[in-house]
Amino acid sequence: MLNQKTILITGGTGSFGKKMTQIVLDQYAPMKLIIFSRDELKQYEMAQRWNPRKYPVKYVLGDVRDQNRLIQVFQGVDYVIHAAALKQVPAAEYNPGEYIKTNVMGAMNIIEAAQYHRVKKVIALSTDKSCNPINLYGATKLCSDKLFVAVDTYRDYDATQFAVVRYGNVLGSRGSVVPFFKERAQTGVLPITDPRMTRFWITLDQAVYFVIKALELSKGGEIFVPRLASMKIVDLAKAIAPDCRQEIVGIRPGEKLHETLIGEDDTRNTVEFKECYIIQPNPKAREEFTKNNGNVCGKVCADGFSYTSNNNTDWMTVDDLKSMIEAREDDYAIEKSRWSLEDIPQ
Repeated sequence: MLNQKTILITGGTGSFGKKMTQIVLDQYAPMKLIIFSRDELKQYEMAQRWNPRKYPVKYVLGDVRDQNRLIQVFQGVDYVIHAAALKQVPAAEYNPGEYIKTNVMGAMNIIEAAQYHRVKKVIALSTDKSCNPINLYGATKLCSDKLFVAVDTYRDYDATQFAVVRYGNVLGSRGSVVPFFKERAQTGVLPITDPRMTRFWITLDQAVYFVIKALELSKGGEIFVPRLASMKIVDLAKAIAPDCRQEIVGIRPGEKLHETLIGEDDTRNTVEFKECYIIQPNPKAREEFTKNNGNVCGKVCADGFSYTSNNNTDWMTVDDLKSMIEAREDDYAIEKSRWSLEDIPQ
């Protein structure tokens, strides 16, 4: 699907963008891969590894807040992966306007630029914090999700298709707790916000493969949610620094004790598959997605179902976390994809 296509990644110099660049260039033959971001230093650093003279990569400076710039660079683009966002929870609580400009207004600009140039598909990256949000960051991402889902309800049959991928905390991404714990481990003490805290966990490789599969399967208006393992924050601390003392410091402003990927109110539109859930924009679309040539393919979720990090049936042990962290040390290693999504109708 990506071969001989032009793909643009907003926020392309971030952790996800770099990993997707690696995987797309290693495993596909794109006509062009456009890295769109506002950080010239990170673009320069990426170019040391993926030189435009050797690879079909183009580095473009710009900000998703600038609609005119997006309209310029979207010309001739087949697929857009929208990964640009401000995402630090504490910073959002004290700088709400900046988060709204990037995460909400930026999403509107992406939609309008994609429609203007009739881009084939747009996949927007979301977060577990957008489901039943209690912080400003989560609220802005919920707004973004709603924009990408709602726009699909009034598009022409051959116009741009928009969909969302929502997943949990990414191992080793910028701002992740892993590098923070590793740094603090040198002091002999790890700060723990709350010993009961749980989180969904996903690697960068898994996130990229899931996004690529969602890009292939999307018909417009869906929110794709991978089935992930949960972990306890205290287990992560043990995996990183088993000899360190743990100090309880309390939950930060806007932080949840447990995260939610699918809330109860989303259940009526959610279809369950072996490797993921798909939230449809309405009950009619959900019913269509459970049938494939007359045979039931997906399973309709029961009323009252919710998918939260503390009610999960799949849990990571301390040893599991150790293995993931050790594998992440080699940034160039590509893990085998966890999601084939073979049971979903094409």
